[in-house]
Amino acid sequence: MLEPVLLSRVQSSLPVPLLGRLIPAGFPSPADDYLEGEIDLATFLIERPSATFTMRVSGHSMTGAGIMDGDYLIVDRSVEPQNGHIVVATCNGDFTVKRLQFISRTRAVLKAENPDYPLFEICEETPAEIWGVVVASFRKTT
Repeated sequence: MLEPVLLSRVQSSLPVPLLGRLIPAGFPSPADDYLEGEIDLATFLIERPSATFTMRVSGHSMTGAGIMDGDYLIVDRSVEPQNGHIVVATCNGDFTVKRLQFISRTRAVLKAENPDYPLFEICEETPAEIWGVVVASFRKTT
């Protein structure tokens, strides 16, 4: 289940050294001992702290978008949802994460990125509220 955690109380920065080389995901190449500078992860991931929350994913409906069970989402409530955005919505009182797709000017669906899950049409009979836009996702690999 997704549960929001407000990030506006995060006051510290977290600068991490940024290597000035791209890392090939194909064949290995020699690495340089070259620092480009620093990247502050909090500033990089969070543009508007007072409108930004973290949420943890439960389930497999978004695996096709690279969002896995247990991943963390950075959700910005101040971003205007657009066609194709991955959003957090409330449906029947529960949070869900899906891709927003506009079918027409008056119709939209919430689409899972896993073919085992159905579309959720947003309409009068099945209302949903777009709660926020996912601006980043991450997981620890170890």
